[in-house]
Amino acid sequence: MNAVDEFNEYRIKMNDRLLDADNKVLKRFFSLDNQTYQDGALDSRTKELLGLVASMVLRCDDCIKYHLGKCHEVHVTTAEIFDVFAVANMVGGSICIPHSRRALEYWDELHA
Repeated sequence: MNAVDEFNEYRIKMNDRLLDADNKVLKRFFSLDNQTYQDGALDSRTKELLGLVASMVLRCDDCIKYHLGKCHEVHVTTAEIFDVFAVANMVGGSICIPHSRRALEYWDELHA
């Protein structure tokens, strides 16, 4: 099993476990998160790119992988991903470089 499949399987499994607890606040948060990335004044593709930048600056590898997967689904190009990496590193500083490395590795796996 590759890293993409492992990540997605674990994410689904644990999200289901969280939601099975039937906690109203968690369910509402998950719903709000889903609604946030729907088309609005900004299209969902742009919102995924923004989510990726924010995830890189906040240094959340799980979030980075999630948004890379979504970017892959909406046909973001590798050139666009490198622009996202550039913005994230400019905003977040050199601490984002290791996350850029891991993000690129995951992006390559999405295309394998």
